[in-house]
Amino acid sequence: MEKTTENKNKSLSVFWDEFSRSNFLVILLAIFTGILLGGVLVAITTNEVYAAFRVSFWSGLGEALKTAWNTYVALFTGSVGDPQKIRLAFASGDDLAIRRAINPFFESLVQSTPYIFGGLAVALGFRAGLFNIGVEGQIFIGAVTGVWAGYAIPGLPAIIHIPLAMLFGALGGALWGFIPGLLKAKTGAHEVITTIMMNYIAFRLVDWLLKFPMQDPNEFTPKTPWILETAKLPRLFDTPIRFHAGFFIAILMAVAVYYLLFKTTWGFELRMVGSNPNAARYAGVKITRTTILAMVLSGALAGMAGANEVLGVNYRLLPAFSSGYGFDSIALALLGKTHPLGVILSSLLFGFLRNGARSMQLAVGVPIDIVSILQALILAFIAAPAIIRTIYRLRESKQKEDLVTLRSWKG
Repeated sequence: MEKTTENKNKSLSVFWDEFSRSNFLVILLAIFTGILLGGVLVAITTNEVYAAFRVSFWSGLGEALKTAWNTYVALFTGSVGDPQKIRLAFASGDDLAIRRAINPFFESLVQSTPYIFGGLAVALGFRAGLFNIGVEGQIFIGAVTGVWAGYAIPGLPAIIHIPLAMLFGALGGALWGFIPGLLKAKTGAHEVITTIMMNYIAFRLVDWLLKFPMQDPNEFTPKTPWILETAKLPRLFDTPIRFHAGFFIAILMAVAVYYLLFKTTWGFELRMVGSNPNAARYAGVKITRTTILAMVLSGALAGMAGANEVLGVNYRLLPAFSSGYGFDSIALALLGKTHPLGVILSSLLFGFLRNGARSMQLAVGVPIDIVSILQALILAFIAAPAIIRTIYRLRESKQKEDLVTLRSWKG
């Protein structure tokens, strides 16, 4: 009996030793620490807290804890839903009340969808040793080509029109990724510089298209015509829920990227080029072709993010349809360790935070920028895992951190 207990304790000790060394625990603690510091930041930027501290230290401390708690409660209910309202809605049996109660959760999934596409685009580039900072511009071009296919090609059934419009979005993004990829492979031009320039070109090109050739003649402001009914991504619920099939397409693309990277010969070659291009060249891998294809596929994924927004959410293209999905995707790809599963999880985190921030601002009066600071804190701790390991006295990993080498920074 004593021997069995001793073996069990030894097994638990080994498990905890391995778990404490894992990157997964570091990520969880980074998120926890970021949320904790975010609560402190909320407290010290609230006038009520300062007023309470003038009364007494304990009153101020209590008010600070209350403010931080109310902030995160509002963030939770805004991103997931109010449990009390959900329970009452289901008890009433009213379909509209139920949809309104569960809408925050599904709206968070809607917010997460373009992040998944964008995060996959950045992660694929990172795996090839390329820093595709032009995802935002590729999203804009994908939205333009996708919305054009949505309103300018009539007479098609939905089963053909929807995939065709998504394909047009992917092709638009692929074209915008092909140009810097070609310049990188043929001339050695730094992809960070070229993709930034392509971003500016995309922004100005879309502005011009919305004001002139693609502007809806019935509108005085820059907007495209509404897409046809056959091009709309189907929504799974009635109003007010906007959750649509684009989320499942994004998950499918994540599975496809995982299979491509880790289950195919070309994916192995791509990762070899990203980690050690010299070894890849000696092994017979065609560096030029791999670099171009990686940027093309990265751009295609980003283009699908833009097409997803115009075909599943807005049903037309507006000037400010993107809230910076492409730039946020760089952060969440790093948060997800450039792995497709990690990208999905980090995209869900960003989507839920972004959606809950609106409710937080309305319910508690906390600026929506606090969520951006919260994201920055989490990313800072994940980017510097030594800080987390020092704070929580975790042991170093037995294996080196799985870092992504960007060969372009080496000149």
